[in-house]
Amino acid sequence: MFFIVPFVVRSLLLGKRYNVGPCMNKAAFYDLDGTLLSCNLVTMHAYYARNDRSLIKSAYQLTKVLLSVPLLFGLDLYSRSLFNVFSFRAYRGMHRDRLIGLADDLFEVTLKPSIFPKAQALIHATSELGYRNVLVTGTLDFTIRPIALHFGIEEVICNRLEFKNHVATGRVLAPLLAENEKARSIREYAVREGIDLAQSCAFSDSSADVPMLSSVGFPVATNPTLRLRRIALERNWPILELREPSSTFPPFLRAAKAL
Repeated sequence: MFFIVPFVVRSLLLGKRYNVGPCMNKAAFYDLDGTLLSCNLVTMHAYYARNDRSLIKSAYQLTKVLLSVPLLFGLDLYSRSLFNVFSFRAYRGMHRDRLIGLADDLFEVTLKPSIFPKAQALIHATSELGYRNVLVTGTLDFTIRPIALHFGIEEVICNRLEFKNHVATGRVLAPLLAENEKARSIREYAVREGIDLAQSCAFSDSSADVPMLSSVGFPVATNPTLRLRRIALERNWPILELREPSSTFPPFLRAAKAL
């Protein structure tokens, strides 16, 4: 596995990059929170905050997160970029090793139970059909590692926190991955890796990801918000509900599988 943030970085945590077959010239780009699992960035922040080694600091960090929820909700409606910038401030003062150490526990306790019923089947289907599965998410790199391992996704485009002396400053390293930057990163990835975006697909739940969805030939509104559902209907994009075990995959996946 390797991480792209947004350039290719060989993961020291995982130790290797898997070989990708030369015939895989199309990709499936996946958003994470709201698309593959129900948890969001605020839930993740709260977990890290309440598990600080210091009880006093933990209570302080958790209180900050809880008090910021109304503001974060409003920012998310207005701008996902501003939402990310403000929400990452909650990590200020946290130690890098502690965050990495808690990531596996966060996944097992909170994230894994929130995975939508059809998420794994969808990822398996795109892999079987020759797509290179890529996570494209505003979530932070240390949180993504166990999720990517669980799904068997070998490539990740994500955000990174800035650290000074191994302590988080609360700022994210540029570029901030959200909205139009997601689309730009996908285009850059496609050029570098020889991916045909016209033959590629993308999955997201949020209208903030319309630029990303519009970058590929097969966009899929996945567990869409009301705003994205309206856009999908206007543009004749398939709508997929991974929350429902009985839901069927878009025609382009079913047709390809039949071949």
